[in-house]
Amino acid sequence: MAGRIEDYALVGDMQTAALICRDGSADWLCLPRFDSHAVFAGLLGTEEHGFWRIGPAHGRDMPAPPANRRRYVGDSLILESEWDTPRGTVRVTDFMPPRGEDPPQLVRIVEGVSGRVPMRSALRMRFSYGWVVPWVHKVDDRTVAVSGPDSVWLDTSVDTYGKDLTTYADFTVAAGDRVAFTITWQPSHKEAPPVAHPEEALAATRTFWDDWVAQCTYHGPYREAVVRSLITLKALTYAPTGAVVAAPTTSLPEEIGGSRNWDYRFTWLRDAAITLSSLLRTGYHEEARAWREWLLRAVAGDPQNLQIMYGIAGERELAEAELSWLPGYENSQPVRVGNGAAGQLQLDVYGEVTEALHLAHMTGLARNDHANLLQLKLISYLEEHWDEPDEGIWEVRGPRRHFVHSKVMAWVAVDRTVKLIESGEVDGPLERWRELRDEIHRAVCEHGYDAERNTFTQSYGSKELDASLLLIPQMGFLPPDDKRVIGTIEAIQRELSTLDGFILRYPTAGEEAGVDGLEGDEGAFLACSFWMADDLAMIGRVDEARKLFEKLLALRNDLGLLAEEWDPRRMRQVGNFPQAFSHVPLIDTALRLTASGAYGG
Repeated sequence: MAGRIEDYALVGDMQTAALICRDGSADWLCLPRFDSHAVFAGLLGTEEHGFWRIGPAHGRDMPAPPANRRRYVGDSLILESEWDTPRGTVRVTDFMPPRGEDPPQLVRIVEGVSGRVPMRSALRMRFSYGWVVPWVHKVDDRTVAVSGPDSVWLDTSVDTYGKDLTTYADFTVAAGDRVAFTITWQPSHKEAPPVAHPEEALAATRTFWDDWVAQCTYHGPYREAVVRSLITLKALTYAPTGAVVAAPTTSLPEEIGGSRNWDYRFTWLRDAAITLSSLLRTGYHEEARAWREWLLRAVAGDPQNLQIMYGIAGERELAEAELSWLPGYENSQPVRVGNGAAGQLQLDVYGEVTEALHLAHMTGLARNDHANLLQLKLISYLEEHWDEPDEGIWEVRGPRRHFVHSKVMAWVAVDRTVKLIESGEVDGPLERWRELRDEIHRAVCEHGYDAERNTFTQSYGSKELDASLLLIPQMGFLPPDDKRVIGTIEAIQRELSTLDGFILRYPTAGEEAGVDGLEGDEGAFLACSFWMADDLAMIGRVDEARKLFEKLLALRNDLGLLAEEWDPRRMRQVGNFPQAFSHVPLIDTALRLTASGAYGG
């Protein structure tokens, strides 16, 4: 059985990523890309679906012991886990070297710290998300697993043997000993990949992360949390194209045992745009430039068919399917791959993308005429369609509605484009679009505001609230001191807050289908809780904002990682992990609180 979501660590090479549990088991790894089939899928099933555990030897019928300590080495994505045993202490270092054009590798180095510790490596590769047992055989001193188009090569200096369709290595390390294991993916029709050089790869990986983190321009009181979040966002970036995945996992549930399980290994324009804004404000212009280039390729001059998400190379076809042979994380079914929401209409995406392009322009990213042309095309399309109902930011699978947040973000798209024209960068119908901006603003204030309760609502004519309304002051739609903004903030605190003060996205209906068209409930959405902290700071309640922010920081696991949501009943993280849409607002709130001086000590 997989560990708790917060028991996992992330290692990655900016093209794919592995999740490694406290007990030393790699339970999730897709090769060669984030969106490829998993070779370790134990996270969504059992050990029968693939895993790789390295740790102190233990009885076959006994659970593997968790590490006593673990940490990332400095500001890097190199994981160190240490076990104290009756016979001594041992350390395992896990990492994936940034690879460029090289094949992907997962490297695991076992080091004796004290005494003499018996160790075991158990490697069970299962291709196609745990469905296919590969052909495993020896080629000289190397072990290779082959299945269809894929092969994975194991290199190590210790003897290995096969038993129960698993490759084992039993060995002992004394103080100062170092034993390395490396798996390398290669297309099965090609010749064997070069033999790994783990120590050289370790040194190069540490240099890469040291150099990258040195570019960070944030040096405030929350630097540790901000840098770890930036590293996580970098790890979720697909280096060959500049795309950013929402998370490296699929089907980690929003409710344990429930069906709200989605594949997040794609690039949502919304998530990527807000990630871009955080990177720009912390000094990472190269990543921002790469994302802008990816956007231009993905949209390909076709804004009227703009999708809310794309594959990491710009693919449009993301057909959703269910993997019936996987029981799901803690029996949360179904397990899905692909995402049917790709075909939804979400008008807010136009605002998110335009805001990102605007911020890139304002922070000095080199002018790109194609990006400016794209922005004009987006607004030309939006001009004809902004007043249509859509599925909204949360990708509801119920009927389309006139979601207030979608209209606000349509206003943002027009507003930022008006500013672009006013700057003289481009030519456009300035007066017409100024009038359009005013028209959208009037419509939202007339149809999306409940005067009796002094709050904006989720959609036109509805009584439900929605945490996305917290973005109204942050986007500049209304000033923070507007009574309607303050009323909305306070209404969300009353009606969408959990007992511990975290924020739900919107009301769910348990066993009945709710406003989103789905049965079941979910945890507190962490991004929304960060938005609440932002709003509280903006309306002058800075001490309250700081306290909420620091409560949110306390939800991170011991390595500083956050999933999508927090289950206030079970007191644990839920949803795909680690989640870009949680780490981005963490950075944004830290920057806002630092600027306001709202921090302790």
